[in-house]
Amino acid sequence: MSSRDDILGRVRASLHRNAGNAAAAREEIVAALGSRTQGPKPAIDADPHALLERFRLKSETQSSTVDIVAQESEVPAAVARYLAAMNLPKSAVAWASLAALDWGGAGLQVETRGARDADLVGITGCFCAVAETGTLMMCSSPDTPAAVSLLPETHIAIVRASRILPCMEDAWNLARQELGSLPRAVNFISGPSRTGDIEQTIVLGAHGPYRVHLVIVED
Repeated sequence: MSSRDDILGRVRASLHRNAGNAAAAREEIVAALGSRTQGPKPAIDADPHALLERFRLKSETQSSTVDIVAQESEVPAAVARYLAAMNLPKSAVAWASLAALDWGGAGLQVETRGARDADLVGITGCFCAVAETGTLMMCSSPDTPAAVSLLPETHIAIVRASRILPCMEDAWNLARQELGSLPRAVNFISGPSRTGDIEQTIVLGAHGPYRVHLVIVED
């Protein structure tokens, strides 16, 4: 018997679970999950313009920087402006879903692949965003590898205004509706990585990117 089997066996014993009652217990669990009720949520204006503005303000509070463009075709130029302003390299790694954008026309060299240790800039989209806290919801897949948002020192995320939702609960509900089964990893990003472990002094870039820049697409 493995350690896993031993531990699970003891859990089953404490619950008095056996072959005779396991099916009935499973049905109860499925029914409980299917009838879950919504808990209390803050009153947040669901108007799209109000959601965008709240998300922007909350993101900046989390030490992210924000740029807003009218349409997706303006994203490469916005990214180029940010990199130039921060004196960062004009090369980056990006999600495959962003390959069709005219990065070369903006003077950028962008490879669509997973991030490596030498990559300094990572460009991603996001599954959705949460206005309540200025948070990105990232769902991993072969075309949306988590490393692109976690490994480079600078993370640039493209956020569609139509995917900004009021609360975290709304983000989970959208994932259940659109994805069916949840992906291997779901990451929530609220600004740059940080820690306050040493003398309670906040240090950015402790376990991930030093910088998070958001390009919000209104269209």
